[in-house]
Amino acid sequence: MRQEGSLARRHDDAPGLPRGRSSLPADEVRAAQRQRLLTATVAAVAAEGYHAITVADIVRGARVSKAAFYVHFRDKEDCFLAATAYGGNLLVDAVLAATRSQPADASAADILRAACRAFLRFLADEPAFARVFYVDMPAAGSGAVNRMDAAQHRFAELNRSWHRHALSRHPDWPAVPYDAYLALAGATTELVSVRVRHNRAAELPDLEDTLVALHLAVLAAQRWPDIP
Repeated sequence: MRQEGSLARRHDDAPGLPRGRSSLPADEVRAAQRQRLLTATVAAVAAEGYHAITVADIVRGARVSKAAFYVHFRDKEDCFLAATAYGGNLLVDAVLAATRSQPADASAADILRAACRAFLRFLADEPAFARVFYVDMPAAGSGAVNRMDAAQHRFAELNRSWHRHALSRHPDWPAVPYDAYLALAGATTELVSVRVRHNRAAELPDLEDTLVALHLAVLAAQRWPDIP
């Protein structure tokens, strides 16, 4: 069976959550319900597409009741946006953790490479989430498109933060407008999306050298490495 990662999971074969009086505290039951709904949504959308699934499909995959669904979410869109936001936050956390784990004397290029590697590895390990985020999100309505735009700006800000820190050590590097950071986020999205659309998420780590070289070409005015 194809592995879809921890962010996409159906619970058809798992036991249902306790109903009524339970040894589990109510807040733990609610947290487990929400987590099941988020992962079941990613699994369902990755398999069938956003417009093809219903709330009934989500609760069936999560093995919770419809009543429980509406405790957590207004509708399918609300649940979908929560699921993609949850995965997106984990992705950013993985990137930040990778950069913060670098030694104090790490070069700016090494920190950039660590970020790119963590970004690509996360998506390769979560192919269903990658598909949902890069293929289904743009077609899921204005709310999802706005979230995609916000994600682009979030990564642009990460680029700008890294670049500003690097400029303090490399004053010869060029200053660039914010749109340059946003353009790099957009170019990264396109390079990732084309592979995800063709079910090639496992190949995403192969983009590491390209992404590093692209960012250094724009933000450090470095010559593109020779192609063997």
